Amino acid sequence: MLLCIVLAACAGGPVARDDGGPHAGDLNRSLDPVRFANRITWGADTATVRRVVQIGPQAYMEQQLHAQPNAPLPPEAQARIAAMTITQTPVAELARQMEQRNKDANAIADDEQKKAAQQAYQQEMNRLGREAATRDLLRALYSHAQLQEQMNWFWFNHFNVHLYKSNIRVLLGDYQDTLRAHALGHFRDMLRATVFHPAMLRYLDNEQNAAGHINENYARELMELHTLGVDGGYSQKDVQELARILTGVGVRIDTSMPGVKRELQAQYVRNGLFEFNPNRHDYGDKTFLGQTVKGRGLAEVDEAIDRLARHPATARFISRKLAIYFVADEPPKGLVDRMSRSFSQSDGDIAVVLRTMFDSPEFAASLGRKFKDPMHYVVSSIRAAYDGRVIVNATPAINWLNRMGEPLYGRQTPDGYAMTEAAWASPGQMATRFEIAKSLGGGSAGLFRPEASGPDDKPQDRPAFPQLSNALYYEHLQKGLGQPTRTALDQATSPQEWNTFFLSSPEMMNR
Repeated sequence: MLLCIVLAACAGGPVARDDGGPHAGDLNRSLDPVRFANRITWGADTATVRRVVQIGPQAYMEQQLHAQPNAPLPPEAQARIAAMTITQTPVAELARQMEQRNKDANAIADDEQKKAAQQAYQQEMNRLGREAATRDLLRALYSHAQLQEQMNWFWFNHFNVHLYKSNIRVLLGDYQDTLRAHALGHFRDMLRATVFHPAMLRYLDNEQNAAGHINENYARELMELHTLGVDGGYSQKDVQELARILTGVGVRIDTSMPGVKRELQAQYVRNGLFEFNPNRHDYGDKTFLGQTVKGRGLAEVDEAIDRLARHPATARFISRKLAIYFVADEPPKGLVDRMSRSFSQSDGDIAVVLRTMFDSPEFAASLGRKFKDPMHYVVSSIRAAYDGRVIVNATPAINWLNRMGEPLYGRQTPDGYAMTEAAWASPGQMATRFEIAKSLGGGSAGLFRPEASGPDDKPQDRPAFPQLSNALYYEHLQKGLGQPTRTALDQATSPQEWNTFFLSSPEMMNR
């Protein structure tokens, strides 16, 4: 009976509650610290809420807007990240190692040996992909730069790549670091970093884009999904002209030099795995977004990036997407207008745009009413359950995201995952969340089982029972619960059941 109550409440989406917060004005201490923390961070925990209470939401927000991209994590988490291959080996070297390993496997004459070598290669590629996923989860769970990590997830989803295309599993860790470095900086710098990153160039096929053999795939997505938006006022001719501008921009894994024509050798550019090959570039003049771009090589790309990053349609498209992520599935037009002005006036300073949004009455009124996508649900639940205690094994969390249809780096199409309630609030989705809450709430989810070192290694789970009925609950969380949730919690027959009901409550589905 209690399960039905909780599932029915969850399936109904956000519930009305007594907000008790401001309906206008800037951030101040009257904002509920738990709801504020749930929106700014990956989920309220004791340390975060106490910090918000201590210094106030405004000061906490400013700290988060200026946090360092590589803020230290707890020693256990930091040590695990430091030991990873993607941390220890530069991406260019790692890509060359794996490329050679693949070539060696394919060159084996014996069919059985070839199959085994190819399987070993794929297993290692999968391991590198899991390293990237584990690192992202550890940072989301434990970094003090919580807003930075939220924005890293936002930008990856915006500039999406799919891990199973080509060798992108090797490139994922570096791609994530590239996004993180610019996540709260200027949009133009972020955009340029993605245009020049091998993961993006390979995912959207620009390494196949050459003079006389134009591939429009990246040019189209660069305007439709990354900058101007589908209704941004560009034409098919603009797509074709941008594709011409991007000719010659590609990826080179090996260390060899291509045979560049003598008169073009000075224009050849190689930076890590990025390559601009002038042999493949269309040097004719182009007309892009109503203005001429003189054919002169790689400088054309920077000119196009500037034009896209500073276009009014980009300001509006990015501002609206940020408002969808942080405020509402259908954000108020007035808020988007103000954010767009901040974007244009600050030359795309992301922190300035976010401050405009966080200081708005629309943001304050929305707290506790934004439905969580699976990533937010999983991470916030672990943060609530273990309150800073570092998990040993991220695989269960990765598997939960797979089950809920939002695997890390698993979106095949370049549009990224939806950040609206309609995409994630189906009855099947809610039933899966209840199962996850039951597993996590019972303390046997496998998060504290060491990862196996080999096929014969069977490490024992170390059950860690969540103490959700703690000081944070009685001081802050309890006040924000609706009556149906309180009733269900009062009728729980065991601590495990209490944890399950709390983690699957309507309030845990929203941020």
